[in-house]
Amino acid sequence: VGSVAVEDQPDVSAVLSAYNQQGDPTMYEEYYSGLKHFIECSLDCHRAELSQLFYPLFVHMYLELVYNQHENEAKSFFEKFHGDQECYYQDDLRVLSSLTKKEHMKGNETMLDFRTSKFVLRISRDSYQLLKRHLQEKQNNQIWNIVQEHLYIDIFDGMPRSKQQIDAMVGSLAGEAKREANKSKVFFGLLKEPEIEVPLDDEDEEGENEEGKPKKKKPKKDSIGSKSKKQDPNAPPQNRIPLPELKDSDKLDKIMNMKETTKRVRLGPDCLPSICFYTFLNAYQGLTAVDVTDDSSLIAGGFADSTVRVWSVTPKKLRTVKQAADLSLIDKESDDVLERIMDEKTASELKILYGHSGPVYGASFSPDRNYLLSSSEDGTVRLWSLQTFTCLVGYKGHNYPVWDTQFSPYGYYFVSGGHDRVARLWATDHYQPLRIFAGHLADVNCTRFHPNSNYVATGSADRTVRLWDVLNGNCVRIFTGHKGPIHSLTFSPNGRFLATGATDGRVLLWDIGHGLMVGELKGHTDTVCSLRFSRDGEILASGSMDNTVRLWDAIKAFEDLETDDFTTATGHINLPENSQELLLGTYMTKSTPVVHLHFTRRNLVLAAGAYSPQ
Repeated sequence: VGSVAVEDQPDVSAVLSAYNQQGDPTMYEEYYSGLKHFIECSLDCHRAELSQLFYPLFVHMYLELVYNQHENEAKSFFEKFHGDQECYYQDDLRVLSSLTKKEHMKGNETMLDFRTSKFVLRISRDSYQLLKRHLQEKQNNQIWNIVQEHLYIDIFDGMPRSKQQIDAMVGSLAGEAKREANKSKVFFGLLKEPEIEVPLDDEDEEGENEEGKPKKKKPKKDSIGSKSKKQDPNAPPQNRIPLPELKDSDKLDKIMNMKETTKRVRLGPDCLPSICFYTFLNAYQGLTAVDVTDDSSLIAGGFADSTVRVWSVTPKKLRTVKQAADLSLIDKESDDVLERIMDEKTASELKILYGHSGPVYGASFSPDRNYLLSSSEDGTVRLWSLQTFTCLVGYKGHNYPVWDTQFSPYGYYFVSGGHDRVARLWATDHYQPLRIFAGHLADVNCTRFHPNSNYVATGSADRTVRLWDVLNGNCVRIFTGHKGPIHSLTFSPNGRFLATGATDGRVLLWDIGHGLMVGELKGHTDTVCSLRFSRDGEILASGSMDNTVRLWDAIKAFEDLETDDFTTATGHINLPENSQELLLGTYMTKSTPVVHLHFTRRNLVLAAGAYSPQ
């Protein structure tokens, strides 16, 4: 079934008219029962694969009946067969059951997407031949027409997949990803660290192996003294996308970071991190987003009353810059000029930022701690100055709520995703987005930059995760397997892996280079809202609406991966059932959903959430 679906959203009427060549409405139940009987009586090895047809055929046959105004037949068809569908399609079936008239189909986005994007099934050649022979012998043209019109069957050579293997990968709104969707090369390596001379203190003599070479590109987090100077073979070229130059203050921050790093705790199964929990008490405003600066000095909270609040969590208070008249009196040459421009009279532990006109769903500090981004239900992303605590820019592009936003690890660029089903890449000094990442079939709930800033990952309510190339805006990976909307994403510090969490309570692990699912962590009983790897990637922390933080052994999860070419080619993935072995600890809060997690530079875990009295 080699026809390729056109990616654009075609006109609704054109899409729906595909339902005109219909069969006899009274025969639909018979067609479906006939196919069901055939599949259930086929050999075990084919049955699991062919069972994937049940759901998309059920939906399309139902819609065809509704579209052609056979409302009673549609209702009886739905009632007879909806119980046979897999449990993870319950939410979609609920939407479907409310579409009972032709008019309903016009305005329904979910259905429009189901119509326009072909449902993808991966089936071995043997199973496919069996199906084709059956449908053609039976003269069962109605079903065969639907298969050709609305399904995309990705045929592979080799053994049919087992029920477990299929269950691991299906469940998204449009079926699985086509295999070629995950074939393109991804540069998942890290960019080279710039070389910075570390001034020698009495306490650290290890700075000597740093040669003072001229500055290169802006550094990334987690440099430990002198990392190897060799370019990572999987890294993108240093200048593949333009990154901002390093300022002097950034260099100082790097040096601080290196010093902190020498005191970093090496984590592992025998050495778990302490967890410091920041509980927002009496947050009647409704806490909807949290972020912590990389150096763990500031915490920002976004609230449902449309405010953003910034706290200092160190003894150092927050101060704003003096008024212009006072600034002109300052000697600009003095060493402590940055200290002198601050107005002591404004010092306080908390600053409140007013400007949004709806709940604030995303917050992100810039790496240099000069700016804060917030995204809101009002459709805007705002950039705030942390020098003056005022709003500098309101970025308008999304017409609907913006669910998440995040700064690039190098600053300057940021990404946002929202209800309009696209993610946008922005630069702080442009009013318009630089890239628009379109392809998801439902809201984009979360957005994350890859550590090398060349890629952006998005998690969506269509139950897929996509990886986008910042350079050209192309989608380079589509990961399917979650059974509910995705609410959290995080990249491993080495850039090779991605962890994703969803409303199904599972955390899935992905190998970016091979485009494969490599693990599944079961344990949470509710939505996973936050995920973070420790600074060296040994531990994955997950926080959930079930009021727990769980720590997982990331080293063990990623070792001995079967990423041979065969697995990649066919998607025969065998996930070990080892969640219990990988779970290193579960930490309950009294009654506080965990909204945000953060590892400090010394590997202490900071967690945050708002206490919800029962």
